[in-house]
Amino acid sequence: MSAWQACERELHAFLRHRAPEGVSADDLLQDLFLKALLKDRAFCEIENPRAWLFEVARNLVHDQLRRKRDTRPVPDDLPTPEPELDIADGLVDCLPRVLSELAQADREVIELCDLGSMTQAQFARIKALSLPAAKSRIQRARQRLRAQLIEACQVRFDDEGRRCCFTPRARV
Repeated sequence: MSAWQACERELHAFLRHRAPEGVSADDLLQDLFLKALLKDRAFCEIENPRAWLFEVARNLVHDQLRRKRDTRPVPDDLPTPEPELDIADGLVDCLPRVLSELAQADREVIELCDLGSMTQAQFARIKALSLPAAKSRIQRARQRLRAQLIEACQVRFDDEGRRCCFTPRARV
């Protein structure tokens, strides 16, 4: 471990100048030494061990700084902010009805792959399709679902093409 011996004093000085208040440079140096030891033979294969040691030392200092950040307790009487609702949150109520209006094949693939936990590859296997064919079927079903949501829920878009608003359908 001649690389260690060659720069141990320099590493110690580096850590002493950068260690946060209350953190011992000796402790950081020990942690650095352990990290180098844990590399075992891989440490000998490092192209520039000095650079590696200083990078790990710098990371140790940053880790300590993150741990020592000034934190303050949150007062018990702090009001809870109202959550911002995304337009998609309201469209969730529209989804079951729109799904029921889709063709059976479209509804099935969306319920299995998008709403369920089935992968596209699993869907392809159970339907005896190639994976590209299954992916195409899923994409077409998603396009038809989107079009039906836009029409049935009267989704409108802003000038930049983002959803801006919609008119919820009355529940039946």
